[in-house]
Amino acid sequence: MATRHFLTLLDASPDELHYLIQRAITIKNELKTQGPSYAPFRNRTLAMIFEKSSTRTRVSFETAMAHFGGHALFLSPRDTQLGRGEPIGDTARVLAEMVDIVMIRTFSHAGLEEYAAASEVPVINALTDDYHPCQLLADVMTWTELRGTPRGKTAVWIGDGNNMCHSWINAARQFDFRLRICCPEGFEPRRDILEAAGDRVTLHRAPAEAVTDADLVTTDVWASMGQEEEQAKREAAFAGLQVSEALLDRASPDALFLHCLPAHRGEEISETLLDDPRAVVWQEAGNRLHAQKALIEFLLLGRVES
Repeated sequence: MATRHFLTLLDASPDELHYLIQRAITIKNELKTQGPSYAPFRNRTLAMIFEKSSTRTRVSFETAMAHFGGHALFLSPRDTQLGRGEPIGDTARVLAEMVDIVMIRTFSHAGLEEYAAASEVPVINALTDDYHPCQLLADVMTWTELRGTPRGKTAVWIGDGNNMCHSWINAARQFDFRLRICCPEGFEPRRDILEAAGDRVTLHRAPAEAVTDADLVTTDVWASMGQEEEQAKREAAFAGLQVSEALLDRASPDALFLHCLPAHRGEEISETLLDDPRAVVWQEAGNRLHAQKALIEFLLLGRVES
């Protein structure tokens, strides 16, 4: 099988993404009933390259490989020659001689693409400044578990036109749902990513208008990693875009609320929103494990009969 990478949701077909969601749900259910008895990757290694810190990403990928009978190797810039200026392609070629699959959490998406182009083993994007596709697998999995297929439904993104927003745009294309983006002027998503989605995605300025009758509402912190110096500026720009219980009341009666976490209570969300039964963020976070298991399995083995 030719080497497959997963750098954005567009690296898989809609049919393959549907398979991944259903396979993740199956893996999750089997884990609950049988424990971690399915171990297809004994003596196989996942290299985890982290240039950005993480809780959910590291724990989910490391646990995934442990459950699968394999090993996850944590590498920070302090642990590798990447931090000392070794060319990205050289590192990719070396690791491909030693490990079976690589996940990278980094800043530059172009750097990730350069790494993948030189790698003979699958590469997974565990977050760049432009995209966060693994989070969207978990998000769509959660939506599907609780409300069935997202096809034809409406999701709302409230906040910055950041890497999460870009991946929600790609998700709308691939899973065939409508996406409303509510953001302040000057914080829109990248124009090329937005235009590629056509009329499936629309821009809004007023949160109350954007969430009306929506099936799902989601947001993210106002200042992501590397933007801490902009915190005060962003708080002023995003004032009025906080997601609260009252705002969710304008959505569909069975609407869900997602957040990729960590959340800043009192900023992008109200202090008590995560206690609302419509907020399913803990299930969403846990689904990172199962969705990434399905992804690793798919990249190394292809489709597996459930």
